[in-house]
Amino acid sequence: MMMGKSNRTIIRTVFLGVFIATGIFNVSYGQAKADKLDKLVSAYADYGKFNGSVLVAEKGQVIYKKGFGLADMEWDIRNQPDTKHRLGSITKQFTAMLIMQLVEQGKLKLDVPISTYLPDYPKKNGDVITIHHLLTHSSGIPNMTAFPGFVKNVMRNSYSPLQLVTTFADSTLQFEPGKKFAYSNSGYLVLGYIIEKVTGKSYEQVLRENILSPLKMNNTGYDHHEPLLKNRAHGYEKNGRHYFNAGFIDMSVPHAAGAMYSTVEDLYLWDQALYGNQLLRKENMELLFKKHIPSGGSYYGYGWGIGEIALGNTAERIGTISHGGGINGFNTQITRIPSDKSFIVLLNNTGGAPLNEMTNAIAAILYDKTYDLPKRSVAYSLADRIEKDGIPAALEYYKGIKDSDGYYLNENEMNGTGYEFLQSGKVKEAAAIFKLNTQAFPKSANVFDSYGEALMALGNKTEAIENYKTSVRLNPGNENGIKILKDNGVKTDDLIKKVPIEYLKLLEGEYMNADNKEWKIKFDVTEGILYGNDRGYRYKVLPVGGEGAFVNPDDGASLVFDTKDKHAITMVLFGRVKFKKVI
Repeated sequence: MMMGKSNRTIIRTVFLGVFIATGIFNVSYGQAKADKLDKLVSAYADYGKFNGSVLVAEKGQVIYKKGFGLADMEWDIRNQPDTKHRLGSITKQFTAMLIMQLVEQGKLKLDVPISTYLPDYPKKNGDVITIHHLLTHSSGIPNMTAFPGFVKNVMRNSYSPLQLVTTFADSTLQFEPGKKFAYSNSGYLVLGYIIEKVTGKSYEQVLRENILSPLKMNNTGYDHHEPLLKNRAHGYEKNGRHYFNAGFIDMSVPHAAGAMYSTVEDLYLWDQALYGNQLLRKENMELLFKKHIPSGGSYYGYGWGIGEIALGNTAERIGTISHGGGINGFNTQITRIPSDKSFIVLLNNTGGAPLNEMTNAIAAILYDKTYDLPKRSVAYSLADRIEKDGIPAALEYYKGIKDSDGYYLNENEMNGTGYEFLQSGKVKEAAAIFKLNTQAFPKSANVFDSYGEALMALGNKTEAIENYKTSVRLNPGNENGIKILKDNGVKTDDLIKKVPIEYLKLLEGEYMNADNKEWKIKFDVTEGILYGNDRGYRYKVLPVGGEGAFVNPDDGASLVFDTKDKHAITMVLFGRVKFKKVI
């Protein structure tokens, strides 16, 4: 049947209309997500929880990128998508790539002792540790950045890679290599040193030649303090409501474990390159993202964490390849979702931003799931109101916001805000905040200690002593409270609960976490005191009021044992994390 011209025109117009409508829908749909992302990140920025740059890609295409807050607070220069931030441990994935390139070239092997490449490395350790162990944080080498005196004696000085490695090379290994995961910056410093020894070039030069130049990552590099670097963000730390310049670190110290800088835009180029084979053959690329060793509730590959994240406030989760980073004044998070090539990168230059929480909410937006917007801090809002309207008006304001859905109440923030006033001579204001904190967190020893300090400063000795007594009852390890009470003639023996040694012996043994079988805590009794050992961290566990109730005096963490069934003893940590005695 012949079709008339007018009919063909009508049909063509209909199809054209369909395509146009579909295009409008897709643009609108994408824009709706971008609008949601902007509202979400803007709220975090407005509430002082994020200050940096963000980029989000969906199915390989950038749908949102923006800067928030200030890259330089002293000159009011704003963050942008091309602002250069220090990456911290995100550097490790680049180091792992360089190592795998050398493996692919036949210059390294993953499973031979590192003494093969570093003949001067102490043989006791060098003959049992392999490059695979270093890549997966399973070498047992102690983490240098956790050494006593690192901040005071190491961080500010310049070192060669050899000098750094020498500081820990002969240290006793924490465990037999390959047996467990223990995050170690030291291991990646060794990898950087191996790269330099094998290539005869600096780590920085190999990084530039093998990755950055081929990918045209022109705004990425190894950071140095001295050279002028256009669009470099300054690092800051936050104390309560106020910011200050982050402490200096010589960038030779983090080296291959954390010395890089980049932008969100360049990291998108990196993400996209990892889906191809420009840098590495497919079989070797896959080794980077293999689940080599359990790490908490997830796994560690080569320079990457392999696991899942929650989609907003839902129970749904999605597989990710990710890594975080933290270095003086900066914290960072890069998250790849390989199932559909989505990508989230957050670079923050004020330290301590809740980047995991933000990433979960951003992922929820990408997958049309529900999520929560951030909330305002009760502590900081209260402090602002005290300065503006005085204590009585602020206390009324507190009543209205403390249980509001738009606010959250945090013990440490309240305590820090109280000390902010106390240290500036505003003792009445400090006391008012500390008192509210004791009412909100009546099981915390620290809040009563703080309130006692403010009351003493106000000359209210009688009430101060009662608060110190409460603090010691809640935490018998509160040496400051005990000293103050004794200095004021108050006996403290009856404040400290005594537990029969037979009961403590009953608690001895190994306890396994109910949700993560890799997490085990061992308890032992030494000289009449119960001690816990959580993956190498040994601490006192002191009894407090309540059946089976104990506290870690170092950090105030609560532990409650249930011995009703002596063959099935359990322990609850922090009031929510459940453990069962297995040995």
